[in-house]
Amino acid sequence: MDLSRLRGRKIVERVLARGKVWKGKHMLVRDLSGAPRHPAVHPEAPGIYFGSLASAKLEKSAVRRNRMRRRCREAWRLTLRDYTIPSAHQLLISPRSSSLKAPFAELQHDVRRFLSTLPNAVTTKAQ
Repeated sequence: MDLSRLRGRKIVERVLARGKVWKGKHMLVRDLSGAPRHPAVHPEAPGIYFGSLASAKLEKSAVRRNRMRRRCREAWRLTLRDYTIPSAHQLLISPRSSSLKAPFAELQHDVRRFLSTLPNAVTTKAQ
């Protein structure tokens, strides 16, 4: 399954306001089911719409904040290859400072734990 980007300030604010919060060891996930309201998105199309949010309060260095975002995004991308999710979800990920130094396998474990909370997420590979 591919990751599509969350686009637009209003869409991100809507996920922040209405999304359900899941707290993992290395990231915080806000989940809002359904496709975003955007002209380029078909409303019934399944998929994961992904955005990341890391403030300067988390880490002063922009280089480190961006590295945290990239590591979390890559963990999601690699883990979602093994799953099928028949409905659309908007995810806004906030990495924690521990995501910078954590082994990559732990980031993927966080993603799998979140996906296990989704009612219709089905793994396509035996783990």
